[in-house]
Amino acid sequence: MNPRVKAVPPGTRPELAELEARIKGARGRISPLYSVLLNSPLLASGWEQFFTVIRQKTSVPARLRELAILRVAVLNGAEYEFEAHVAHALAAGMTQEDVSKLKADRTEAFQGIERRVLQYTDAITRDLVVPDALYAQLDKAFEVRTLVELTATIAAYNMVSRFLIAMRIH
Repeated sequence: MNPRVKAVPPGTRPELAELEARIKGARGRISPLYSVLLNSPLLASGWEQFFTVIRQKTSVPARLRELAILRVAVLNGAEYEFEAHVAHALAAGMTQEDVSKLKADRTEAFQGIERRVLQYTDAITRDLVVPDALYAQLDKAFEVRTLVELTATIAAYNMVSRFLIAMRIH
């Protein structure tokens, strides 16, 4: 299935050169997602800045961040998002077995704070309402800043998966 809108091939619009260079610098390449976002340069710019903060400048431990991102992708059926983050998850200390468990929807295999983060991700993604008891457990485990940033990460990657699926980006 082809994307719903035509991608902007990198290097074809001189007015996008600076933005493309910034995206390449932060991401290493212009991905299919950014090729579609480049249809709206202002949106592509803001998206890149926001996700640079989410992925590189928060206090959320990398392993927990990637755990939440992969879980969002599974819950939303966003295969592209999942595959795009496997390398990041492995680099953050997850094992291939951990990744396989997430892909197979086997969250019961995770314990402790990882289990709580997965439950939090499920609540935000599926129900939109976080049970008070679960929130209280996370509030004890994290500083306020980290809990705010974890919540923003989960919400942000729900946006990513919804955009990818709606625009048929694979």
